[in-house]
Amino acid sequence: MNLKKIPWRHGRNGRIGTRTGTDRAAGAAPVTSVLAQVTGSLRRHGPGGGRAPQDGFDRRLLAPMMLGAVLNPVNSSIISVALVPIGAAFGAPPSRTAWLISALYLATAIGQPVVGRLIDLFGPRRLFLAGTSLTGLAGVVGVLAPDLWTLIAARVLLGFGTCAGYPAAMSLIRSEAGRTGRDSPAGVLTVLAITTQTVAVVGPSLGGLLIGLGGWRATLAVNIPLALAGIALGALRLPKMPLPERTDGERRLAGLDLMGMGLFAVTLISLLVFLMNPGIGHLYLLVVVAVAAAAFTLRELRAETPFIDLHILGGNRALLLTYGRALLTYVVTYAFLYGYTQWLEEGRGLSASQAGLAQLPLFGTAILVSAATGRRPEIRGKLLAGAVAQVVACALLLLLHSGSAVWLIVAVALVVGVPQGLNSLALQNSVYHQADPERLASSAGLLRTFGYLGAIVASAANGTFFGSRADTGGMHHLALFMLAVSVAFLLVTVVDRSLSRAGSAPRKADRL
Repeated sequence: MNLKKIPWRHGRNGRIGTRTGTDRAAGAAPVTSVLAQVTGSLRRHGPGGGRAPQDGFDRRLLAPMMLGAVLNPVNSSIISVALVPIGAAFGAPPSRTAWLISALYLATAIGQPVVGRLIDLFGPRRLFLAGTSLTGLAGVVGVLAPDLWTLIAARVLLGFGTCAGYPAAMSLIRSEAGRTGRDSPAGVLTVLAITTQTVAVVGPSLGGLLIGLGGWRATLAVNIPLALAGIALGALRLPKMPLPERTDGERRLAGLDLMGMGLFAVTLISLLVFLMNPGIGHLYLLVVVAVAAAAFTLRELRAETPFIDLHILGGNRALLLTYGRALLTYVVTYAFLYGYTQWLEEGRGLSASQAGLAQLPLFGTAILVSAATGRRPEIRGKLLAGAVAQVVACALLLLLHSGSAVWLIVAVALVVGVPQGLNSLALQNSVYHQADPERLASSAGLLRTFGYLGAIVASAANGTFFGSRADTGGMHHLALFMLAVSVAFLLVTVVDRSLSRAGSAPRKADRL
């Protein structure tokens, strides 16, 4: 059996050590008291108080995990085909409707690691239920929105509400590994990858269908039944943790680095607002970014229980490179998702429903690629293949014009589906193997933060290259930008030799 060496840092003295994959799965490394409580609860009881399986991963957890994790990526992509009709309804150009994209990502980029840290401290159930409830409320606000800014506010609520699902799922996977004494099956991580980033590509098709049935407001209304289903599944199946005693609860609350979270939020908000409105008149925002980032760094290096442990993160080069790759690949993913979809409607002349259907080949390819490669342990090979396919896909966009044949549009979608299926799966598995188990939920949330930073860069690029209309010339300029980012992603992957040590073949008994 192959044993992987995982770097980790323990304690305030910053001592570095390594552990094998077997040790890690068995919980030999230090774990937080919260993780121990979750593990104990799962060992004694199944979700909702029933008996849990003693040997393998508890499959009853899959339904709430999948539904909770899919809420954010589906909402991030479903809006792509609704931007044009929303702009027409409120008389807003693409530069203003782009805020509908950035509002969700701004809230999510801040909320993912914050909620992930809360899950690390208090367990997944309470945060999952609270977030899912907020998602339903956001759906109601969106349906009733009388103007664009109210709709943007609904997207902010949606971003905060949906940011609990993915960190909660990663926390449950780690808890199950502790309960069973062995690493969770590769199939579970594959299912999670499909339901998060890969299923995001069904958003345009679903959005086109909903718009055809009930107009653009239906793309917000869909969150109401999804949230109700998530609340029911979470209440019935997620493991219950006893309420902490007063002293223990006070200790955990005292462990929240509120100042660090605040400085992190100020840094991101300032950066993202500048990216949405780049120009000389907004250069002061970069000064705010620099000051807030410096203050955040000093705070986290000195804090007893930091929000983001920079000692650990700084010593984990492999994880930092994974976050960098997430930023790059999602710039390309979301530039395609939003920019290409808008071009299909305004540059190619398709309806919202037709543009959604044109994305179905992407969805199918991504699902097939993830399912076919999910059980294979290689991370480097997936990323290299995904990087090359991403470069090819961006180059194909330069061949498109207002009269492009349907077969060429379908071919582009098929090629884009390959990196969509490979990259998201490989990045998720990288974090699972590279992150400190004590902070897995917050590390997973930080992965999504970097991904959504990429999404906001993509949104800003769409606004810059398209201006008042998504024409073919603007799409070609966007494609050149995407091509440059794709080449950077390929180079970062080629030079990163740590990837060859990430992942190992799962034991037969651990397969789902």
